[in-house]
Amino acid sequence: MNIGLLTHEMAVLGLGVLLLLADLWLPARHRRALGWAAAAGLGALLVLSCAGFFGLDATGTAFGGMFVQDGLALFFKRLFLLTGALVLLMAVEYADRFRGGVSEYFVLVLVALVGMMLAASARDLVLLFVSVELMTVTFYVLTAYERTRRASVEAGVKYLILGALSSAFLVLGIALLWGTTGRLQFPELAMVSARYSEDPLFLAGAALVFSGLGFKLAAVPFQVWAPDVYEGSPTPTTALLAAGSKAAGMVLLLRLFFTGLPGLWERAEVMTLLMVVAGATILYGNLCALAQRNVKRLLGYSSIAHAGYLLLGVCALSGAGQSAVLYYLVAYALTVVGAFTVVALVLRHTGGDDVSGLAGLHQRSPFLAATVALAMISLAGVPPLAGFFGKFLLIRSVLEQTALHAGYGVLAGVALVGVVISIYYYFRVVRTIYWEAAPETAQPVVLPQPLRFSAALCLVGMLYLGLFPGRVLAWAEHAARALAF
Repeated sequence: MNIGLLTHEMAVLGLGVLLLLADLWLPARHRRALGWAAAAGLGALLVLSCAGFFGLDATGTAFGGMFVQDGLALFFKRLFLLTGALVLLMAVEYADRFRGGVSEYFVLVLVALVGMMLAASARDLVLLFVSVELMTVTFYVLTAYERTRRASVEAGVKYLILGALSSAFLVLGIALLWGTTGRLQFPELAMVSARYSEDPLFLAGAALVFSGLGFKLAAVPFQVWAPDVYEGSPTPTTALLAAGSKAAGMVLLLRLFFTGLPGLWERAEVMTLLMVVAGATILYGNLCALAQRNVKRLLGYSSIAHAGYLLLGVCALSGAGQSAVLYYLVAYALTVVGAFTVVALVLRHTGGDDVSGLAGLHQRSPFLAATVALAMISLAGVPPLAGFFGKFLLIRSVLEQTALHAGYGVLAGVALVGVVISIYYYFRVVRTIYWEAAPETAQPVVLPQPLRFSAALCLVGMLYLGLFPGRVLAWAEHAARALAF
């Protein structure tokens, strides 16, 4: 069975159990400290994993081949550990807005991370479904956790209804794929996918599975939930959705369609459809973000656009495109978590999430102003930050394929148009921070030390990935070799 390969998942789950036990004995006033302990635990596990202690870098398969631990899985698991630790630090400072269940919120974040890690190692349609549902059901609760706030409950209900619909699509697609091929594991599907590439039921199953995963990515036409859920959810939940859930959906998409269904790429119609989805997602997200004043809603539409950019690497059908996707996910996670950290801290006293709450932030906290400003500039794709190099890699991987299909040139043009559009609304936030006067009642922002560390890590990461991308890109290229087809 080789159960030792599940050390990451078991360690995170064990950490959650320890938090629940500690909650029984700690006084209520000390329970927020459990979030710091959980973040420290994830950070320690990340360091041990990167160093290879306790066999955390071991590779192989388990459960009859359903579960795989390879370079791709390790890359994403470490990304999830980093994201989870940063989100938990944010959640500690946000916890005073919960009427109760602070410790349980931290535990639910850990359970969602376990689902993401299982998704990174899924090599079977059944495990794919289980990991998606473990994430999704947990997010139903995390989204509506501020149950006394109407917007949070409304966001939870919307996410529940649309999430249940996407789960129905996913399970029906899996049933059709299994019914036509008799295979569940990705390597076995790969051997027969070319043979069934003309079968209508097989194609319908693949389309339905893509629909279910497209919901996790917030790709058109499965994007309608994102702005409302991002706006209504507690800010740490929104950050985890943006950085973690999107990455989990992408690793499932990459692993299934490159190692499980490579025969589909031989059909020109499939590639054309995917390019249309990528282009439409980029344009929809960027155009809808233009009119947004609510910061979280703006970042919700922004996340839709970034799902489109990520799909560029899938469309490229090359190792360069795959490694660009992995690099971009790291850059996006650090950038968006940094932005949400500032939003959670600065806008908590304004009673809303309007961008005007950031007015004059450079006077109240120069460090936070620089963090969120550089995050917006990075998301816009302006050099020398991480977002620029990520977009450059993705667009270049598409342009390299123009000789094979004229649509690649059009898709790259759409991506460039999206970048130009996004500059307007991202720099509107920067203008508010530095050029609009702060309200007379505004007070200097007190920055707790853990959040200072979190924001500084995101800030350094954005700069490092943009100026010195070589090492992270090499890790991404190594991880992408698991997708060779």
